[in-house]
Amino acid sequence: MAVAFTFPGQGSQAVGMGKELAAEFAEARAVFEEVDEALGEKLSATMFEGPEETLTLTANAQPALMAVSMALIRVMEARGLVLKDMVAYVAGHSLGEYSALCAAGTFSIADTARLLRIRGNAMQAAVPVGKGAMAAIIGLEHGDVEAVCAAARAEGSVQIANDNGGGQLVISGEKAAVEKAAALASEKGAKRALMLPVSAPFHSTLMAPAADAMREALARVEKKSPVVPVVANVRAAPVTDADEIARLLVEQVTGQVRWRETVEWFARNDVTTLYEIGSGKVLTGLARRIDKSVNGVAVNSAADIDAALAALNA
Repeated sequence: MAVAFTFPGQGSQAVGMGKELAAEFAEARAVFEEVDEALGEKLSATMFEGPEETLTLTANAQPALMAVSMALIRVMEARGLVLKDMVAYVAGHSLGEYSALCAAGTFSIADTARLLRIRGNAMQAAVPVGKGAMAAIIGLEHGDVEAVCAAARAEGSVQIANDNGGGQLVISGEKAAVEKAAALASEKGAKRALMLPVSAPFHSTLMAPAADAMREALARVEKKSPVVPVVANVRAAPVTDADEIARLLVEQVTGQVRWRETVEWFARNDVTTLYEIGSGKVLTGLARRIDKSVNGVAVNSAADIDAALAALNA
């Protein structure tokens, strides 16, 4: 009977996130100030007040989501959370893996903010606007989506980017190939095949230049072994070695986010509760769809913090 902390990825951002935490907790304010200082700009102002189109930019959304997650962690720590004693594992969805590693002490908050700014800029710059695309495929099995991607590769590169569970997979690659794969998925019986309003084909081989940028950035940053194992996106298994973690973060840029398998791994290894630490409730919803034996709990307000700490101390 163990618990794990999970950390949300891009798409969970919302204008106003973190604002109440900053008003209520000095520890949260300190995190937002540290991120602002690390980036040399008032990202917190964009988080609290918008505009939405600025917050949604990949280079802003990624460090902003991490900042909210770490604000919650610092508030919880000040009220008695000892991660290594109370939590068995951490994991994060795409950029959320950086939040998980920051929470587990692999990277400092300032370094994590800078890494995510580099990652966001590099992912945006890797592919000219309009060349890449992503699509959500709802209602087909993993193997069926692999098959439609293979059939569509006559049009260009396309692959599974995210396996989010509950019959929801996301494909990514060159625009014509993604459109072809989406059409084939519909023919194969997908409930929906929906082109996504994203700015780049994340988690595809087209992101290779961004992977190179992250390899350089991660080589320069100080990293420590996490105080609890991180269940890595591209492996869906726990990792504790700092150098291996860095290699897997590079691989993650072009590789598949294996979230369904991550939650299934938790279920097989006696994790009964996944606390989603950060903005929104996306991962909590996915946990319920993937495995009913795992209880998902979103933690993003003062009341949530009190309830989570009471349960963790029970």
